[in-house]
Amino acid sequence: MEKNIAYVALFAALVVALGTTPALTLPGGIPPITAQTFGILLCGTVLGARLGGLAVLVFLGIVALGFQVLPGGRGGLGVFVGGSAGFLVGFPVAAFVAGLVMRASTLPVWLAAAVAGVIGGIGALYPLGILGMSIALEKPMIEAAVACIAYLPGDLIKIALCAAVTHSIAQMRPQALLSRA
Repeated sequence: MEKNIAYVALFAALVVALGTTPALTLPGGIPPITAQTFGILLCGTVLGARLGGLAVLVFLGIVALGFQVLPGGRGGLGVFVGGSAGFLVGFPVAAFVAGLVMRASTLPVWLAAAVAGVIGGIGALYPLGILGMSIALEKPMIEAAVACIAYLPGDLIKIALCAAVTHSIAQMRPQALLSRA
Protein backbone atom coordinates (compact mmCIF):
# COMPACT_ATOMS: atom_id res chain seq x y z
CA MET A 1 0.00 0.00 0.00
CA GLU A 2 2.72 2.48 1.01
CA LYS A 3 4.71 1.58 -2.09
CA ASN A 4 1.71 2.38 -4.29
CA ILE A 5 1.27 5.77 -2.60
CA ALA A 6 4.94 6.51 -3.20
CA TYR A 7 4.64 5.55 -6.88
CA VAL A 8 1.56 7.75 -7.31
CA ALA A 9 3.35 10.70 -5.68
CA LEU A 10 6.53 10.10 -7.69
CA PHE A 11 4.71 10.00 -11.01
CA ALA A 12 2.59 13.05 -10.14
CA ALA A 13 5.87 14.85 -9.42
CA LEU A 14 7.27 13.62 -12.74
CA VAL A 15 4.29 15.15 -14.59
CA VAL A 16 4.85 18.41 -12.68
CA ALA A 17 8.54 18.41 -13.62
CA LEU A 18 7.79 17.75 -17.28
CA GLY A 19 5.37 20.70 -17.26
CA THR A 20 8.14 23.07 -16.27
CA THR A 21 10.21 22.22 -19.32
CA PRO A 22 10.20 24.84 -22.07
CA ALA A 23 7.07 24.75 -24.17
CA LEU A 24 6.37 25.67 -27.75
CA THR A 25 3.63 28.28 -27.56
CA LEU A 26 1.08 28.30 -30.34
CA PRO A 27 -0.99 31.31 -31.42
CA GLY A 28 -4.70 31.84 -30.85
CA GLY A 29 -5.06 30.41 -27.35
CA ILE A 30 -4.17 26.90 -28.54
CA PRO A 31 -2.52 24.91 -25.70
CA PRO A 32 1.30 24.83 -25.84
CA ILE A 33 3.30 21.79 -26.92
CA THR A 34 5.04 20.32 -23.87
CA ALA A 35 6.66 17.15 -22.55
CA GLN A 36 3.84 16.72 -20.03
CA THR A 37 1.92 14.17 -22.09
CA PHE A 38 5.04 11.98 -22.03
CA GLY A 39 4.62 11.82 -18.24
CA ILE A 40 0.89 11.19 -18.54
CA LEU A 41 1.54 8.20 -20.79
CA LEU A 42 4.26 6.86 -18.49
CA CYS A 43 1.78 6.98 -15.62
CA GLY A 44 -0.43 4.54 -17.51
CA THR A 45 2.20 2.30 -19.09
CA VAL A 46 4.23 1.90 -15.90
CA LEU A 47 1.71 2.19 -13.05
CA GLY A 48 -1.31 0.72 -14.81
CA ALA A 49 -4.83 2.05 -15.24
CA ARG A 50 -5.86 2.62 -11.62
CA LEU A 51 -2.63 3.97 -10.13
CA GLY A 52 -1.64 5.82 -13.31
CA GLY A 53 -5.01 7.56 -13.46
CA LEU A 54 -4.73 8.36 -9.75
CA ALA A 55 -1.27 9.90 -10.22
CA VAL A 56 -2.67 12.18 -12.91
CA LEU A 57 -5.64 13.11 -10.70
CA VAL A 58 -3.17 14.07 -7.95
CA PHE A 59 -1.36 16.25 -10.49
CA LEU A 60 -4.65 17.89 -11.52
CA GLY A 61 -5.45 18.49 -7.85
CA ILE A 62 -2.16 20.33 -7.52
CA VAL A 63 -3.07 22.40 -10.57
CA ALA A 64 -6.57 23.14 -9.20
CA LEU A 65 -5.09 24.28 -5.89
CA GLY A 66 -3.32 27.04 -7.78
CA PHE A 67 0.20 25.71 -7.99
CA GLN A 68 1.72 27.06 -11.18
CA VAL A 69 2.91 23.76 -12.60
CA LEU A 70 1.49 24.01 -16.11
CA PRO A 71 3.58 25.44 -18.93
CA GLY A 72 3.90 29.18 -18.76
CA GLY A 73 3.48 29.13 -14.97
CA ARG A 74 -0.26 28.52 -15.12
CA GLY A 75 -2.38 26.94 -12.44
CA GLY A 76 -5.64 27.38 -10.57
CA LEU A 77 -9.23 26.68 -11.49
CA GLY A 78 -9.18 29.09 -14.43
CA VAL A 79 -7.14 26.68 -16.55
CA PHE A 80 -10.07 24.25 -16.47
CA VAL A 81 -12.14 26.63 -18.61
CA GLY A 82 -9.42 27.70 -21.07
CA GLY A 83 -8.26 26.26 -24.37
CA SER A 84 -6.40 23.39 -22.69
CA ALA A 85 -9.33 22.34 -20.45
CA GLY A 86 -10.25 19.36 -22.64
CA PHE A 87 -6.68 18.11 -22.58
CA LEU A 88 -6.50 18.49 -18.80
CA VAL A 89 -9.74 16.54 -18.38
CA GLY A 90 -8.42 13.98 -20.84
CA PHE A 91 -5.10 13.45 -19.03
CA PRO A 92 -6.39 10.95 -16.44
CA VAL A 93 -8.48 9.25 -19.12
CA ALA A 94 -5.38 8.87 -21.32
CA ALA A 95 -3.34 7.39 -18.44
CA PHE A 96 -6.17 5.05 -17.49
CA VAL A 97 -6.70 3.83 -21.07
CA ALA A 98 -2.94 3.37 -21.60
CA GLY A 99 -2.83 1.28 -18.43
CA LEU A 100 -5.78 -0.84 -19.56
CA VAL A 101 -4.10 -1.50 -22.90
CA MET A 102 -0.84 -2.49 -21.17
CA ARG A 103 -2.68 -4.91 -18.89
CA ALA A 104 -4.69 -6.51 -21.71
CA SER A 105 -1.83 -6.77 -24.19
CA THR A 106 0.29 -9.87 -24.71
CA LEU A 107 2.68 -7.99 -26.99
CA PRO A 108 6.28 -7.38 -25.93
CA VAL A 109 6.46 -4.51 -23.44
CA TRP A 110 7.92 -1.93 -25.83
CA LEU A 111 5.28 -2.64 -28.47
CA ALA A 112 2.46 -2.79 -25.93
CA ALA A 113 3.59 0.59 -24.54
CA ALA A 114 3.66 2.08 -28.05
CA VAL A 115 0.16 0.77 -28.79
CA ALA A 116 -1.02 1.97 -25.36
CA GLY A 117 0.45 5.39 -26.10
CA VAL A 118 -1.34 5.66 -29.41
CA ILE A 119 -4.68 4.46 -28.03
CA GLY A 120 -4.47 6.45 -24.78
CA GLY A 121 -2.45 9.45 -25.89
CA ILE A 122 -4.12 10.03 -29.22
CA GLY A 123 -7.30 7.94 -29.33
CA ALA A 124 -8.56 8.92 -25.87
CA LEU A 125 -6.90 12.30 -25.31
CA TYR A 126 -7.38 14.02 -28.66
CA PRO A 127 -11.19 13.83 -28.82
CA LEU A 128 -11.49 15.37 -25.35
CA GLY A 129 -8.86 17.99 -26.13
CA ILE A 130 -10.50 18.89 -29.42
CA LEU A 131 -13.92 19.13 -27.82
CA GLY A 132 -12.61 21.31 -24.99
CA MET A 133 -10.71 23.55 -27.39
CA SER A 134 -13.76 23.92 -29.59
CA ILE A 135 -15.96 24.92 -26.65
CA ALA A 136 -13.47 27.17 -24.84
CA LEU A 137 -12.22 28.98 -27.92
CA GLU A 138 -15.61 28.99 -29.64
CA LYS A 139 -14.23 27.34 -32.75
CA PRO A 140 -15.94 24.75 -34.94
CA MET A 141 -14.87 21.18 -34.09
CA ILE A 142 -13.17 20.77 -37.44
CA GLU A 143 -11.08 23.91 -36.89
CA ALA A 144 -10.04 22.69 -33.43
CA ALA A 145 -9.18 19.28 -34.90
CA VAL A 146 -7.04 20.85 -37.60
CA ALA A 147 -5.23 22.93 -34.95
CA CYS A 148 -4.45 19.73 -33.04
CA ILE A 149 -2.57 18.32 -36.03
CA ALA A 150 0.34 20.46 -34.79
CA TYR A 151 0.58 18.16 -31.76
CA LEU A 152 0.79 14.90 -33.69
CA PRO A 153 4.52 14.77 -34.61
CA GLY A 154 5.57 15.62 -31.06
CA ASP A 155 3.10 13.17 -29.57
CA LEU A 156 4.44 10.38 -31.78
CA ILE A 157 7.95 11.15 -30.50
CA LYS A 158 6.66 11.13 -26.89
CA ILE A 159 4.96 7.78 -27.53
CA ALA A 160 8.23 6.32 -28.85
CA LEU A 161 10.10 7.66 -25.79
CA CYS A 162 7.41 6.27 -23.51
CA ALA A 163 7.76 2.84 -25.12
CA ALA A 164 11.55 2.96 -24.72
CA VAL A 165 11.42 4.04 -21.06
CA THR A 166 8.71 1.50 -20.21
CA HIS A 167 10.76 -1.23 -21.89
CA SER A 168 13.87 -0.16 -19.96
CA ILE A 169 11.99 -0.28 -16.66
CA ALA A 170 10.67 -3.74 -17.54
CA GLN A 171 14.21 -4.97 -18.22
CA MET A 172 15.93 -3.33 -15.24
CA ARG A 173 13.21 -3.63 -12.58
CA PRO A 174 10.39 -5.85 -13.86
CA GLN A 175 8.62 -5.73 -10.47
CA ALA A 176 8.28 -1.93 -10.88
CA LEU A 177 6.19 -2.33 -14.03
CA LEU A 178 2.87 -2.40 -12.19
CA SER A 179 0.87 -2.23 -15.41
CA ARG A 180 1.84 -5.82 -16.12
CA ALA A 181 1.73 -7.13 -12.52
